[in-house]
Amino acid sequence: MTAVDTARPATGGRRLRRPRGLTAHIILVAAVLISVFPFAWTIVMATNTTQDIYKSPPKFTFGSHLLENIRHVLNTIDFFGSMLNTVMVATVTTVLVLFVDSLAAFTFAKFDFPGRKLLFGTLLLFMMLPLQLAILPQFILMSKIGWVGMLKALALPSLANAFGIFWLHQYIQNGVPDELLDAARIDGAGFFRQYWNIALPMIRPALSFLAIYAFVNCWNDYIWPLVVLTDPGHVTLQVELAQLNVGHTTDYSMVMAGVLMAALPLVIVFSIFARGFIAGATEGAVQGS
Repeated sequence: MTAVDTARPATGGRRLRRPRGLTAHIILVAAVLISVFPFAWTIVMATNTTQDIYKSPPKFTFGSHLLENIRHVLNTIDFFGSMLNTVMVATVTTVLVLFVDSLAAFTFAKFDFPGRKLLFGTLLLFMMLPLQLAILPQFILMSKIGWVGMLKALALPSLANAFGIFWLHQYIQNGVPDELLDAARIDGAGFFRQYWNIALPMIRPALSFLAIYAFVNCWNDYIWPLVVLTDPGHVTLQVELAQLNVGHTTDYSMVMAGVLMAALPLVIVFSIFARGFIAGATEGAVQGS
């Protein structure tokens, strides 16, 4: 067999692999279109009128009523006041979640203490329970300490996030070498210095992802703020937006304009923290290669 004959099967193999790559690209493009469609449809509804939405078939092109719909939102609810409340709560909650969850995860991952496996197993059990089960105990607790109706009642129940601790535990366990911690102990570094100077810089990608997760969860939370916030002047954005959907006739174009305005801060937060997550992941991949 000549060298030309031996090269032919490889070329044929490449030709066989091309349809597979094309199919994968088609599936990815379809998945992206399906994911983007709800956001695009929200923009279409926010830029048109409710009458355009009710047409059969509905209008699928962008309209010219966005500013008018935004003006209706601002005249109907206290949008910026509720947004300020939500920004403060989401920011404080995210910072506290990153600190508390990373500290707990570092302890679970790198230190051996009595009852560690039992406590971590209990943590995994809490991950499987629906969050709605905790509403009544949380409200009773907030009532006992006198925080009902206050914005700080929204931050306290979210501090020890079971998913956040589990996520960081797995990352620290594999991403922070024990040799570095042993060397730090030899140099006289205590627990908190090991956590702050060694572990935290090495888990920045995981912290960036958890920051996005915690901020989005707090921003979109509706049930708990609706239950615990009794003062109309201290409601969050999601509770305030729900006021647009009351009455016999709903102006869906106005509702979608409010939803679109409420989603813009999430896009900004994602763009900020996603850079750290992607940069950290890329840096780890380059170092690993």
